[in-house]
Amino acid sequence: MRDTHGAHQVFVKMPMYQHHSTGGQVLDLETAVKDGILGGVGVGVGVGGGGGVGCGDVTGPEMGKMDLKKMIEQLDSVEVPSVFICPISLEPMQDPVTLCTGQTYERSNILKWFSLGHFTCPTTMQELWDDSLTPNSTLSHLIHTWFSQKYLAMKKRSDDVQGRSLELLETLKKVKGQTRVQTLKELRKLVTTHDSAKKTVTDNGGITFVSSLLGPFTTHAVGSEAVAILVNLQLNSDAITNLLQPTKISLMVDVLNEGSLETKIDCVKLLEVLFTGAEIAPSLRLLVGVLRLVKDKRHPHGILAGLRLLKIISSQESVGNSIISIGGVPQLVEMLPHFNPECLELSLYVLEALSSIPDGALALKNCANTIPTLVKLLMKISENCTQHALSMLWEVCKLSPEECAATAVNAGLAAKLLLVIQSGCNPGLKQRSAELLKLCSLNCTSTIFMSKCKLTRTLQ
Repeated sequence: MRDTHGAHQVFVKMPMYQHHSTGGQVLDLETAVKDGILGGVGVGVGVGGGGGVGCGDVTGPEMGKMDLKKMIEQLDSVEVPSVFICPISLEPMQDPVTLCTGQTYERSNILKWFSLGHFTCPTTMQELWDDSLTPNSTLSHLIHTWFSQKYLAMKKRSDDVQGRSLELLETLKKVKGQTRVQTLKELRKLVTTHDSAKKTVTDNGGITFVSSLLGPFTTHAVGSEAVAILVNLQLNSDAITNLLQPTKISLMVDVLNEGSLETKIDCVKLLEVLFTGAEIAPSLRLLVGVLRLVKDKRHPHGILAGLRLLKIISSQESVGNSIISIGGVPQLVEMLPHFNPECLELSLYVLEALSSIPDGALALKNCANTIPTLVKLLMKISENCTQHALSMLWEVCKLSPEECAATAVNAGLAAKLLLVIQSGCNPGLKQRSAELLKLCSLNCTSTIFMSKCKLTRTLQ
């Protein structure tokens, strides 16, 4: 392939361009900008003999100092004009070159295409009558200018956010009452939407100060905003230890039970961070608040947050007994059919942990929907869900083999267990299935068992 440098005539692949065998018309950059193909970003372009392009207030020296690759990486979430995208990689071009067909590609991508033995234009599939690669200097300059403008605007916003975050932190140290609440609200909005604000708050002692606002005399309005800020920050071990103080946890529990939905979710997420790896015995009020959030079918995000917290704390036997004592088992069982797969797996994990406690297994047995619901979940969602459900069925059937085995077989358990045994599940799961199948066969009449398994007497 021949590279032609310093060419004045350049072409750009426009969206929806259709090449014609007679040569067709290839739109130039000036037309592309005028027709709004660059997304209406207010870019002014002049295409002259030297290929000069003007864009916003970005000057030549400023652009020269900026690395295009770095800017593209940092602006990854920004919607890029389609004219800047290489048709091969679907990524922004850094070194655009144009073929004789008028189509423009990233140099490295088109060279790779040629190295695979193709001598065609990837977009039009025409055979090339000229092997030249003409640097598209106008498009290259426009790409660099556009990304420079976006990058500088982003950097300015970031600097403004950092400065405002510092101002708000200083203001918080001086104000009280409703002014403090409003200041916290503004800071919360910043840390929720800007990584630079999170870093500024963290680097300037913001976590320690905001944590200090949580105490026995803190109003719920201040507590809600403080929690909403902290849940968006990366807490180190010292910050977690500080927040685990009983007075601070007590306030979070109050906010969890009496705050808005958004506040409840923030509280639960923060408590999840604090309780991970910690041997803490949550109060009954906390557990009641979490279960109330999980039961609210209108808000999937609240359900997920609540179940994630329950998963962390339910492994402690004392906490498990508390969940059982406030009726958590039947509440979760009744919710199982309404959960999405992620929530379902979390809830089954919690219920399995509770089933290992005698009172938990008894609560499962006493819930009329436990066996039918668990049988339906076998081999339906995932192997993990099957394992959790099978473990609970085993615990329940062991309590009252004659009663529970008959109920389970009538619900279709025997047939499901045969499916598990014949599947590619792990050996431990198959072994438990075989044991449960044997338990069912020993505690059911042979006629019922065979009919539900759909087996002939010979096969049995």
